Amino acid sequence: MTSDMRRSMRRPAEIPLATKPDSKPRRTPLIRSAGIRFALLYAMVFGLNGIILAFSLWYSTVGLLQRQVEAAIRADAAGLSEHFSEGGLPSVLVTISNRLASNADDNAIYLVVDPLGNRIAGNLQHWPTGMDAPDAWYELPVTHAGTKSLALLREFQLPGGFRLLVGRDVSTRAALRRVLRNGLLFALGVMLLLGALGAVLIRSLFRRALADISFTTRAIARGDLSRRVRRTGDGDEFDQLAETINDMLDRIGRLMDGVRQVSNAIAHDLRTPITRARARLEDAALHAESEPELRAAVERATSDLDGIVSVFQALLRIAEIEAGSRRSAFAPIDLTPLVDDLAELYGAVAEERGAELTCSRNNQLPILGDRDLIQQAIANLLDNALKFSPDHGVIELNAVRSETGVEISVADRGPGIPEADRLRATERFFRAETARNTPGSGLGLALVAAVAQLHNGTLRLEDHHPGLRAVLAIPTDAKMTAPNMLRHPDDTQR
Repeated sequence: MTSDMRRSMRRPAEIPLATKPDSKPRRTPLIRSAGIRFALLYAMVFGLNGIILAFSLWYSTVGLLQRQVEAAIRADAAGLSEHFSEGGLPSVLVTISNRLASNADDNAIYLVVDPLGNRIAGNLQHWPTGMDAPDAWYELPVTHAGTKSLALLREFQLPGGFRLLVGRDVSTRAALRRVLRNGLLFALGVMLLLGALGAVLIRSLFRRALADISFTTRAIARGDLSRRVRRTGDGDEFDQLAETINDMLDRIGRLMDGVRQVSNAIAHDLRTPITRARARLEDAALHAESEPELRAAVERATSDLDGIVSVFQALLRIAEIEAGSRRSAFAPIDLTPLVDDLAELYGAVAEERGAELTCSRNNQLPILGDRDLIQQAIANLLDNALKFSPDHGVIELNAVRSETGVEISVADRGPGIPEADRLRATERFFRAETARNTPGSGLGLALVAAVAQLHNGTLRLEDHHPGLRAVLAIPTDAKMTAPNMLRHPDDTQR
């Protein structure tokens, strides 16, 4: 084998790195910008409010005047029709003459023509052009009293083929309508301008509020997990969003620290048994003089490797529990027979080791959960109690009903766990100073905490004076909520 081949085999494989995001944010097309869409929506709502306001004002002023003039014309025509019924055409003519004489505003318009269209009475010289349908409203320019103006007119049919034209001069109303229309158009233009200005300001505020979030997320994507979103202190929705993102980043940071600690712990704790197994096999291969000696060395190495496999199985078990995949196996169970079986099993083990196990429990301990996982969690607590109990020590197993569910406690008379270490006792591979010389992998309490989390419960570690008292509390109804599903077993003591 050549030296180049050796160097190529020793060279680590090159892993393509993820492309770093640009230091400058890419410009988003305006039509796809959330700030633009939000600003346009604001402008549309603002403009719609202005249009509705203008329409309401128009309807309440110009519309009201229009309806009042139409009502006056109808009432005038009805009165003339009654005079025609009572006194015939002469009565109508006298009435029109009297009304024109008493019309101080000079806004009344009357015209009576015969069946041939000849003028009989009124203040118009001829029938207005364009009026060809009776009982219809017309707004036409007319000349009355020598003045050109705009009039609202309507034709009424009289018996004998006579036609009556009744109207009102609406030039003043038309002027008012023009003034009002121009004012509303100007106001609408100002509102649209203000709406556009407000939209620009909102877009600027929107971009400024999200700029820090974008900057922080880009820094996180580049690997800088120390970045956090700044809060303005106003307590608004953006502050709440920043707080949520910062909580998420803190959680990610803790998880990353946990991954590094687990990796370091695995490398540290498994190096010794792997090295020992390898040394035993090498020693047996070099110095074993008989088959029994070689077989014994292989068996010792296999025992060491079994311990490594058990560690990885425990890690996989914890990961499976934390993922919630076992929640589908939840069922109503009574923990009383389970506690009795464990007390009988570990009572015999405790007797062999010169210790004593006492058990106290209620007659019924109903919960909703996974029987196998709870059994394994209690067994882990009993294993720890037996491991750290002194000779002729007493281990207490209690299972009682509480206000919310069931509490299972295991207490021993061993060295216990210092208060400073209890916060980390459920971390994977963590071992206190008092447990350094005791066999174990440091995964027992981590698994119990994971089981407690899966059942929406808690694991409490208390001082037993002397010794340790571990309390596994499981609620009667173990339905999980979203925040609980995101909790890490390490958080149960925090």
